Amino acid sequence: MPAIFLGHGNPMNALRDNAYTRRWAALGAALPQPRAVLSISAHWYVPATAVTANAQPRTIHDFGGFPRELHEMQYPAPGAPELAARVAQLLAPVPVELEHGWGLDHGTWSILVHMYPNADIPVIQLSIDETKDANWHHRSARQLAALRDEGILIIGSGNLVHNLHTYAWGRRGVEPYDWAVRFETRARELLLVRDFAPLVAYETLGRDAMLSAPTPEHYLPLLYVLAQHHEHEPVSFPVEGFDGGSISMLAVQLG
Repeated sequence: MPAIFLGHGNPMNALRDNAYTRRWAALGAALPQPRAVLSISAHWYVPATAVTANAQPRTIHDFGGFPRELHEMQYPAPGAPELAARVAQLLAPVPVELEHGWGLDHGTWSILVHMYPNADIPVIQLSIDETKDANWHHRSARQLAALRDEGILIIGSGNLVHNLHTYAWGRRGVEPYDWAVRFETRARELLLVRDFAPLVAYETLGRDAMLSAPTPEHYLPLLYVLAQHHEHEPVSFPVEGFDGGSISMLAVQLG
């Protein structure tokens, strides 16, 4: 299976028909049919490593101030308890909690509702441990590589550039900030030559990087995907664009 990082952006994308959501739908149609999806979402950022192990994960509406239609939206995909146990096994000796209280947050379902609208593919989520640094996440994620050969689609859901302090809420046609464009351009250059080390150590890439990822949770899902790279495997960008001036909607696909 390929592995893919998706910029999920505004939760309203779950309801919208736009260039991003149409590309997500096209991806779902073009990718090989997965046996299940393992999602690493920016919105499960907690002081532990955990994986959802419930048979019917709930749809989590982890946001406020949006229309009732979005709060009422459901994505009733089944879970995959056996896959959750497999993930915990692969990540050993990292202690992994088998979590039954969490479900699918909007970082996962706002994308999958377009990729797999029938909600008939099992989905589990893996948390991001907020106590660990970027190198730890990239190194640990390598242990999940076998899942690609087992028919599992690994999705990292976040945003390469995610700065809500500078986001143009409700305004149309805003040009992206120069620093956001520079950082995305630099990241794309590194991705195309498969030089991932500077992206793991992104804090060393200067002011543009710090403005683009002022907090790590939306950036780290990218590292989980990069950790799945096979030698000589192509890197492509099936979704592109900026939203609100400071949110990169870039998708990064391996394979």
